[in-house]
Amino acid sequence: MRNKYHGFMLVTCLLFSVNSYANPVQPALDNANQAVSHKVIEWRRHLHQYPELSNREFKTAAYIIKHLKSLGLEVKTNIAHTGIIAVLKGGHAGPLVALRADMDALPVTEDNDLPFKSTVKAQYRGQQVGVMHACGHDNHVAILMGVAESLSKIKAQLHGDVMFIFQPAEEGAPEGEEGGAKLMLAEGIFADRKPDAVFGLHVTSSMPMGVIGYREGPLMASEDSFTIKVNGRQTHGSRPWNGVDPIVTAAQIIMATQTIASRQVNVTKAPSVISFGAINGGIRSNIIPDQVELIGTIRTFDQQMRADIKKRLVHTAKTVADSAGATADVTIKHGYPVTINDLELTEQMLPTLEKVVGKQRVIRTDLITGAEDFSYYALETPGLFVFLGVTPVDVDAKTAPSNHSPQFFADEAALDVGVKLLSQLSIDYMTDNQ
Repeated sequence: MRNKYHGFMLVTCLLFSVNSYANPVQPALDNANQAVSHKVIEWRRHLHQYPELSNREFKTAAYIIKHLKSLGLEVKTNIAHTGIIAVLKGGHAGPLVALRADMDALPVTEDNDLPFKSTVKAQYRGQQVGVMHACGHDNHVAILMGVAESLSKIKAQLHGDVMFIFQPAEEGAPEGEEGGAKLMLAEGIFADRKPDAVFGLHVTSSMPMGVIGYREGPLMASEDSFTIKVNGRQTHGSRPWNGVDPIVTAAQIIMATQTIASRQVNVTKAPSVISFGAINGGIRSNIIPDQVELIGTIRTFDQQMRADIKKRLVHTAKTVADSAGATADVTIKHGYPVTINDLELTEQMLPTLEKVVGKQRVIRTDLITGAEDFSYYALETPGLFVFLGVTPVDVDAKTAPSNHSPQFFADEAALDVGVKLLSQLSIDYMTDNQ
């Protein structure tokens, strides 16, 4: 059996050989990062073994709070249910940098053979499910805990302050609840002092371990879910003319809405996606039902286009239904905005990304149709969100199990890269903006 952790020493050597030491804090930071390395692995394994679902991250929060208080940080808890912020005061005046990690896991039963494999069960939508950090948020939390310790050790040398944001419910709050970044902001985490910049990262199996992916401007799509209830009139399947068939009407609506993205909006401006994920209606072969329910998602990279597509979706569904003698009730649940990396901030910090892993291991990614509620922070202050590859170097990242898979696997060598990355972004930003 191959050693999935064999890249650890290689990347450690890489990390501590690429530094230019142009920043006077650099040697002390490198030593602090190296000293915390083994702890970050320990924290990550604990978090992976004991995952919790969105807005239920009680033990996870307690674990984080204990560590932050041991560092002597100013800690505020119970924000947006289980969220935490901690502030590190530097020894000198300067900007406030915010760093964010998300804490929640997914209703996924783990299918990895690990000594710290999750066997946790929980209730989700009335069913008992397995719980797993299948999106890698355990890595994010452990990395940020490590950054908090490293920067605490050199706080007297820092020209600025750091806000650590540990956020619940990035995967979405349970039905009937609020949560995540939007609620943390609504509860005032930026009210006393707005950060001058906010940074975040997300591990991904789509890139090899230690590769950093970035993109200026729009990076990840907005996400809006919708429900269309097509109302007809029930009749016998042998006599469809005696009723109004919501199944045929629903099919016509599905096909008609596909022309919105392909024919009605400017495809040269930004891509967009309208997808249907569920069709529910009817119970037997010879009964045309009264109603069919359609459920789907809208993804866009432009806020104006996002609003336009929503209007067109409603108009198309209602018009097509009316033409068939049916009606359509459309409900759109407004989700995360477009995740936009500030152009100036991205340009400013690109040398930092290259310093951390080497220029050849920093790539400009394609647009990503997934969504992230880091977007809310980036609407408030300049933000930079990047991806960190975690697939072992001897595995093809193109075929590796994806995030949200029960077989999602993160090479622990990437943890060092993550700590180095967020801590380096912090001190370089402070140095450039004193």
